[in-house]
Amino acid sequence: MAKKIIITIDGWSSCGKSTLAKQLAKELGYVYVDSGAMYRAVTLYFLRNNIDLAEKKEVKKALKDINLEFVFNPKSNNSEIYLNGENVEYLIRDLIIAEKVSDVAALKEVRALAVAQQKKMGAKKGIVMDGRDIGTVVFPKAELKIFMTADNAVRVQRRFKELYEKNPNVTIEEVKDNLEMRDYIDSHREVSPLRKANDALEIDNTHLTEQEQFQKALVMVRKLIGSK
Repeated sequence: MAKKIIITIDGWSSCGKSTLAKQLAKELGYVYVDSGAMYRAVTLYFLRNNIDLAEKKEVKKALKDINLEFVFNPKSNNSEIYLNGENVEYLIRDLIIAEKVSDVAALKEVRALAVAQQKKMGAKKGIVMDGRDIGTVVFPKAELKIFMTADNAVRVQRRFKELYEKNPNVTIEEVKDNLEMRDYIDSHREVSPLRKANDALEIDNTHLTEQEQFQKALVMVRKLIGSK
């Protein structure tokens, strides 16, 4: 039986991190955790309850009322996030959430809550987790760290296509502005900024198909754990 490891996938927005993480988890029989979904769910709660991000006491109080969990949905064959017992997997993909999530994720109190839960999830290994600081902060000793990147223009097109299917009124300019804003906040925040871990292996998927990037990552995994 192959040994179980922790696989972290970090990188910029719209680089296919979640797609690759899901593919690897399915192939290996590992648990997939979408760390971004956790921050998006917290953002949804904050927006619903008009939480002022500048008020630390308000933020801390709100976080005590938030319970996050991932529940496997056999219909979608994916783990979906629940916020206080409500499935919010699709609600959190809205552009309104995307516009606020980097600000929420930059808060020290929010990151502390999420990171503590994420570390617990990886205690038994056999996990694939994607995000911004998984290989640098959450699992700095992970056996395999992957860093995803792609040309900005390609990322904008991918994100636009994804959002357009849900909201035909979205414009490519809005998507471009949103990505640029998130990139800046993610890489400049004081707590756990987005950066490539020194021992991370990079995948630039600008010109790769989903299957090609999956095969590339799978080679990395097999070198560590051998064939199934």
